[in-house]
Amino acid sequence: MKVLVIGAGNMGLTYAEGMSKSKLLKKKNIMVLDKSEEKLEELHQISHFDAFSELKDCVPEADIIFIAVKPYHAEGVFKAIKPLVNSQQILVSIMAGVTIASIEDITGLTKIVRAMPNLPAQIGKGLTSYVISQDVSRIEMLTVESLLDTTGKSIQVSNEQFIDASTGISGSGPAYVFYFMQSMMEAAMQMGFSKEDSTILVRQTFTGAVELFNQSNLSPNSWMERVASKGGTTRAALDSMEDNNVNELIKDAAFAAFNRAVELGKEY
Repeated sequence: MKVLVIGAGNMGLTYAEGMSKSKLLKKKNIMVLDKSEEKLEELHQISHFDAFSELKDCVPEADIIFIAVKPYHAEGVFKAIKPLVNSQQILVSIMAGVTIASIEDITGLTKIVRAMPNLPAQIGKGLTSYVISQDVSRIEMLTVESLLDTTGKSIQVSNEQFIDASTGISGSGPAYVFYFMQSMMEAAMQMGFSKEDSTILVRQTFTGAVELFNQSNLSPNSWMERVASKGGTTRAALDSMEDNNVNELIKDAAFAAFNRAVELGKEY
């Protein structure tokens, strides 16, 4: 099996690097294409990839094609690969908002996987949600899932609306966490801590809280109740958040990302 990744940006390289460790693929069975001369130089230094600059030299050889370009480049890439692909190839799109129908319409391919990864995939802790077109067989689905899992975990969803929804939760979600961390760091510095100590305080607090959550079956609400005693400091903080409607604001933000993903689908 040969896999081609079109687009050697952060996410494209993340998947290529992850897949290079997969037992499904032999060495040199991963091809990466990019038009940037600077990026190609970088790729030529990586021994476990074959680097290409021309679609005609690699697209016909691939069994599975990952498209990892910006959504506004999608139509151009699809039109360019159309005369080079065959009906047995599987195309995996990791572009926000680009629908399966639009991919089928432009490329003529019918075996499509639309996936939504997130940033922690870069360290093998990612979450990728994906949906398959009708012509993707179960064996093909499991193969693609195994490749996606090389960057963390994946979940199959039943339709494309859930891809847009997962964009609002897992896709954009790391930024919400960083936003909260930044706010806490700023509060720590306003209380007099140095920037270095503020960073340590916040980093370890998040790491510890996530690990507690991961190692138990308790809900976030249950953990909050364990931390917050009546009349205590944590309860004062949580009451402040409730008074300021932070819960609803966070949900509004997630829906804003979801709605934008839907809009992107209409644009592309």
